[in-house]
Amino acid sequence: MQKSLKPTSDRAFDILQAEKLNPLDAIFAPKTVAVIGASETPGSVGRTLLWNLITNPFGGTVFPVNPKRHSVLGIKAYPKIADIPETIDLAVIATPAPTVPGIIAECVAAGVKSAIVISAGFKEAGVAGIALEQQILAQARRGNIRIIGPNCLGVMSPLSGLNATFASAMARPGNVGFISQSGALCTAILDWSFQENVGFSAFVSIGSMLDVGWGDLIYYLGDDPHTKSIVIYMESIGDARSFISAAREVALTKPIIVIKAGRTEAAAKAAASHTGALAGSDAVLDAAFRRCGVLRVNSISDLFDVAEVLAKQPRPKGPRLTILTNAGGPGVLATDALIEAGGELATISPDAIAAFDQILPTHWSHNNPIDILGDADPQRYTQALEIAATDPNSDGLLVILTPQAMTDPTQTAEQLKPYAQIPGKPILASWMGGAEVTAGETILNRQSIPTYRYPDTATRIFSYMWQSSYNLRGIYETPVLPTVDPQSGIPDRNLVANIIASARQDGRTILTEFESKQILAAYGIPVVETCVATSEDEAVKCAESIGYPVVVKLYSHVITHKTDVGGVQLNLRDAEAVRQAYRTIKSSVEEKIAKDPHYSALSTQHSALFLGVTVQPMVKTDGYELIIGSSLDPQFGPVLLFGAGGQLVEVFQDRAIALPPLNTTLARRMMEHTKIYKALKGVRGRQSVDMAALEQLMVAFSQLVVEQPWIKEIDINPLLASPMARNGNNSPHSPLSSLIALDGRVLLQPPDITEEQLPKLAIRPYPTQYIDNWTTKNGMSVTIRPIRPEDEPLMVQFHQTLSEESVYFRYFHLIKLSKRITHERLTRICFIDYDREMALVAEHQDPETGMRQILAVGRLSKLHGTDAAEFAMIVSDRYQCQGLGTELVRRLLQVGRQEHIGRVTANILSDNYGMQRVCEKLGFHLQPTSDPTVMQAEIAL
Repeated sequence: MQKSLKPTSDRAFDILQAEKLNPLDAIFAPKTVAVIGASETPGSVGRTLLWNLITNPFGGTVFPVNPKRHSVLGIKAYPKIADIPETIDLAVIATPAPTVPGIIAECVAAGVKSAIVISAGFKEAGVAGIALEQQILAQARRGNIRIIGPNCLGVMSPLSGLNATFASAMARPGNVGFISQSGALCTAILDWSFQENVGFSAFVSIGSMLDVGWGDLIYYLGDDPHTKSIVIYMESIGDARSFISAAREVALTKPIIVIKAGRTEAAAKAAASHTGALAGSDAVLDAAFRRCGVLRVNSISDLFDVAEVLAKQPRPKGPRLTILTNAGGPGVLATDALIEAGGELATISPDAIAAFDQILPTHWSHNNPIDILGDADPQRYTQALEIAATDPNSDGLLVILTPQAMTDPTQTAEQLKPYAQIPGKPILASWMGGAEVTAGETILNRQSIPTYRYPDTATRIFSYMWQSSYNLRGIYETPVLPTVDPQSGIPDRNLVANIIASARQDGRTILTEFESKQILAAYGIPVVETCVATSEDEAVKCAESIGYPVVVKLYSHVITHKTDVGGVQLNLRDAEAVRQAYRTIKSSVEEKIAKDPHYSALSTQHSALFLGVTVQPMVKTDGYELIIGSSLDPQFGPVLLFGAGGQLVEVFQDRAIALPPLNTTLARRMMEHTKIYKALKGVRGRQSVDMAALEQLMVAFSQLVVEQPWIKEIDINPLLASPMARNGNNSPHSPLSSLIALDGRVLLQPPDITEEQLPKLAIRPYPTQYIDNWTTKNGMSVTIRPIRPEDEPLMVQFHQTLSEESVYFRYFHLIKLSKRITHERLTRICFIDYDREMALVAEHQDPETGMRQILAVGRLSKLHGTDAAEFAMIVSDRYQCQGLGTELVRRLLQVGRQEHIGRVTANILSDNYGMQRVCEKLGFHLQPTSDPTVMQAEIAL
């Protein structure tokens, strides 16, 4: 076997990569550029564009297009783009808006690859402008032209010299990719960047995003080796799903920092469910950023400060900061700023305190901030920093220096240079003062230690760094599988479908409490026993069946907030109390109808607001009242809410927002953003709520929201979460018994909504449609399904079954087992975005032991900006030659067709004959590449 494992050059990896030309290359690296609307009129956009292109050499040729002139700025001009003798990569259009659709049509006919539409007067101008945009888009799609704009400043690629903008200057080259929706802000930031010596790998004014959007540019800059971080000024999210998909992929390797205008936009108006009143659009945007690892900041200076520090220093592993200072006041100010920003002051370990006592004067602070006193010399700073750097209680360091008489700012900076890179701990500095500290700041900055004139700025930046770490960690923490018994019939989708269909047939958009609880129970969410009664006698019968004391509530198809109409009667201990409660609720509703115009209008529209009551056991509320809900956001579709519940839910507003679907890790993260989370974990001698069960319940609720798009809003309020009871062995029992939904509310989509108009999820859920059973040649039953994050432990076991040859054929070189099964690597394999790739696993479950194992993995990855995808596949050695490889590739091709992929390719080693035979059997065309060790397989779908 070893003889076939010949070394393969890295060039083999690059063959297909070289062919993956991104359509945006024509915008950022064009060889030919046409300026349509080029002019010699001083101060005009057309003149400025042409001047910027010809005075900043980018290695290409510029062609002015102007039907009224033979030349512009001394360069031969052409009447139309069709008259240009060369194929144009990029057309920059600066003509009146009504002319642009026709110009794009001419570009299509001439084979132009891309365009930047500078012109304004489109959607921002009203209905007529929107119509023009649709005409442009229709023409562009006919010719596969990618368009940036309209109504934008243009695009700069400072490293190559391309300046296709009408800005007054060219940006400095650097490693920051900047994208802005505001052209005016672009020019302001450009001016600021010269003062601050900030350089850019790309400088893009995206305009109104008719075609190219955030996702396209994030993918492109993510692949760009010159871009180290991406900073964004955003006014609207556009295609939310594309943004989240791209950001989630890129953010792990390159920080994405966003400043979003409109933070103070008024939250959504109160809806019939509490959730609709609580889930404001800006909070949803924050949740979306957290979900995909994007960091949101509040000021332009923070935007670039964070980009700089993340390029220079490692992200902290936690929120604990150690502050080292030669003055008490700045240390206290830094502490206040740190706590306000969500960071924590590190607790100095006993060993570190003992070490500080050895080298610091007697009167040092003996606490954090570590005040090493005003007479600290460079040696004292160095010794103290060395101790602080090795303290395990600390996640980061801030060194503050104030220029006192005994201070040497420059020499102190020199002494700190060896500590510029502390593994896993960022180091920041605040050299306070004026000219006397400038030399020290320069030394530190050159050594990649970011400096700040004020320590509160430094602590705020550290908190942003920790937030970035926290967001990314949340994406890739391995969740646990749901504990639902597959034989339990949960979820009962047929029951839910029947309830919803029946209500829609009746013309109802509000489900009764009883129906709402049936839906919750169908997804395994424990609900309180509920009995419907349409008379006093039936209410008494229900109460006696359930057992006293009971709760009686209004039963109505219309009224959702029962307490508002006196529709809840508690702690009823006998039949007479139940009868009286029935009469009280009925008369209260009738009184509301008579006095309140809102309820009288409802009464006119509906035959009856009072249909009877529901009877439920009086549950002892020895626990915490929570709310779990979902409502619709206009940009992100369904969103989830969790927090403190009960009647005062909208007063306290202790809630967290997240996007579905959830797994157990994301559910826990969501809870961590609320104040009640600390109480749920146990306080003041109380036992903890069963957090694992609560996570599972939230995952089940998320699944309900994902699978039932006819539900517009839903909430459980309250969900009673009681501390876990303990048995004689002091261990918890009956996990879900401590969680119970006391009330539920479901609102459906309006009757005039069609299935095509149902809101789409911002994050694609697990694609259950690709789950299927199959049998191998030797009769083994396997399940072929998409991979999921919870598969990481199974993938560790799978890699332990692979031979060196199998690894070599799959990855083109040998990878040690210890490296193949690292968490960081396996998260990339298991935590996938189903919109951009699909990985199928073949899983077998032993019928006797119930043990599961993965036998094979196949992956189909879309190539950004194209309709093509590439596949790869590997089968455990023990199960090869059973048809698994052929079946997996066949299934991947089926997936490709359903996902509208036009072409599938693969690179295969020349001596991997088995894989070549599989491809030939399935209709691939095999051909050699420029590397003799590699073959390329291709099939059109």
